[in-house]
Amino acid sequence: MGKTIIVTGGAGFIGSNFVFHMLENHQDDRIVCLDKLTYAGNLSTLAPVMENPNFRFVKLDICDREGVNQLFEEEHPDIVVNFAAESHVDRSIENPQVFLETNIIGTSVLMDACRKYGIERYHQVSTDEVYGDLPLDRPDLFFSEQTPIHTSSPYSSSKAGADLLVLAYHRTYGLPVTVSRCSNNYGPYHFPEKLIPLMIINALNDQPLPVYGEGLNVRDWLYVEDHCRAIDLIIHRGTVGEVYNVGGHNEMRNIDIVKLICKALNKPESLITHVADRKGHDMRYAIDPTKIHNELGWLPETKFADGIQKTIDWYLNHEDWWQPIISGEYQRYYERMYGNRAE
Repeated sequence: MGKTIIVTGGAGFIGSNFVFHMLENHQDDRIVCLDKLTYAGNLSTLAPVMENPNFRFVKLDICDREGVNQLFEEEHPDIVVNFAAESHVDRSIENPQVFLETNIIGTSVLMDACRKYGIERYHQVSTDEVYGDLPLDRPDLFFSEQTPIHTSSPYSSSKAGADLLVLAYHRTYGLPVTVSRCSNNYGPYHFPEKLIPLMIINALNDQPLPVYGEGLNVRDWLYVEDHCRAIDLIIHRGTVGEVYNVGGHNEMRNIDIVKLICKALNKPESLITHVADRKGHDMRYAIDPTKIHNELGWLPETKFADGIQKTIDWYLNHEDWWQPIISGEYQRYYERMYGNRAE
């Protein structure tokens, strides 16, 4: 008999890809998607599965305790996977409070419901940003699960707070939890404010490509489908109470990614516009995924050169998805963030 799995934030980038992965690979399971549909949650993303009899969508804020409890009462979930989060660093610098509310309070509401109604597993999807950053001149250093938490932004602090709360619920109440901390994801349905889709769409429209500082910041890039496979393994076979780092072994400088996108789209590098750097901008992230490989056999399967080409092709073929997003409120936010930063 299949499981009932609640996926929060399932209309967002990674959450929607996880919904697709689970419906395709666990066809006996029932997937209940809970999403508040904030600016980054896009219901059109889920259009391909809306008619699937094993899928249900519920518009709900994870901070709504009454609504969450009612959903648990109706569905009696076996597993909860929490993707729901405010996740853009720039927005957290602009307005920290909403990050604390969603990422910490919302997490506590979900876990209280898990305690009340009983579950097999609660999984918290976190980020490598809780570890802070690494120096550019030490390529031998990587984040492991033992790396101390050392946050740089209100966003990463809110995610670190949620992680600690999840692990505390395990220790205090015996709640069966796992946590994963991933490197930067990329792939289909990525919201256009993030680096890779922003550069692809701006390049397609012959718009400036805003790069923070000199673009020397290094990120470890993980194709979203590889991340979904990792979470699938963790919720089914991961050890309760453990943290798993999920990394892509694809370290790239931001400026090199932007140049690669220009080349792939046959656009001039003269579109690149250097803008004033972000406050507290982390220099390098790099994850050591040895633990998840040794315990669960997971390895990233997608090389960056292949993944970025698949991603570019997806945006070329899905203008009907991203075109409506880059107007209205998003555009006003975009102007606010980048309009006055040109150097």
